[in-house]
Amino acid sequence: MSDKILIRVGHSPDPDDAFMFHALANNKIDTGRYRFTHELQDIETLNRRALEGELELTAVSLHGYAYVTDKYALCSCGASMGDNYGPMVVSRAPADINWLRDRHIAVPGELTTAFLTLRLLLGDRFTYEVHPFDQILDLVEQKKADAGLIIHEGQLTYAEQGLSLVVDLGKWWHDQTGLPLPLGGNAIRKDLGPTAMQEVTALLKQSIQYGLDHRSEALAHARKYGRHLDLAKTDSFVGMYVNDWTLDFGPRGREAVAVLLRRGFEEGIIPRPVDLEFIG
Repeated sequence: MSDKILIRVGHSPDPDDAFMFHALANNKIDTGRYRFTHELQDIETLNRRALEGELELTAVSLHGYAYVTDKYALCSCGASMGDNYGPMVVSRAPADINWLRDRHIAVPGELTTAFLTLRLLLGDRFTYEVHPFDQILDLVEQKKADAGLIIHEGQLTYAEQGLSLVVDLGKWWHDQTGLPLPLGGNAIRKDLGPTAMQEVTALLKQSIQYGLDHRSEALAHARKYGRHLDLAKTDSFVGMYVNDWTLDFGPRGREAVAVLLRRGFEEGIIPRPVDLEFIG
C-alpha cells in the first residue's frame, strides 16, 4: 500500500461531486498504482487551496482556474456545465435585473464562476459579502442581504424559503452567447508529470462512468450530501450537473470555457489572458 502514489482529491460536499467521486471514494474501481484520499470542502476553499497547489487533483471553479494555470491543467472530464441554467440570484420579493444594481448581495466566493458571471452581468454596480454557500438562502430570508447568489442544491430549494428568482445566470449567459455556462471542472497538478496526469484523469473518467452506469447506487451515496433534498430532487440535481458534459467537455464545452475566460479578461475581472490546457 505504501508504495502507491498518493493522490489527494478535493471536492465539494454536494451531491453532484459526491456522485462523480463515488467509485473512487468507495473502492468500486481498480486504481492501479494510485491511492486516493478525499478532502471535502466548499468550492471557494478549494479554489484558494489551488492557488497554493496543495492537492494533486481538485475540483475548481472555471473562474478560479484562471489563476492556477501555472500549477494545474484541466481534466477533460469532470465538468459541471449549466446548459441554459446555472447559478441564480434570489431575493425576498419579485424583482428584475435592474433592481440588483447597487444592492448588497451575499455571494459564495470571489473565485467562483457564479461570481464571475454576476460581474459580467452587473459590472461593479453592486456590493457583496462572501459567505459559505449553504448559508446564503438563510441570510436573504433573514434580511441580512438584499439578494443572494446561490449555487449547488439551493437552485432547487430557494422557493421553499419563500424567495423569488431574480435571474438565472446560466440562462442569461446562454441568451448572450448560445453556449452552456462552464461552472466547475477538475484540475490536475502538472508536477505529477504527463503519464500520471493522463492515468489519474482516466481514473476520474472511469469513476464518473461508474456512477452513470450504477445510478441508483451512486445516488444513494450522493444523497448524503444534499441538504434538504429528497431522492427525487437529488436525482434531478445530479442530472443537471453530471451528464455527457461531465464525461468530456467536448468542442462546445471547451469553446464555452474559452469564451467565458476571455470575456472575464476583456472586462478587467481576470488579470491576464488564460491559456487552456486539457488532459485526456
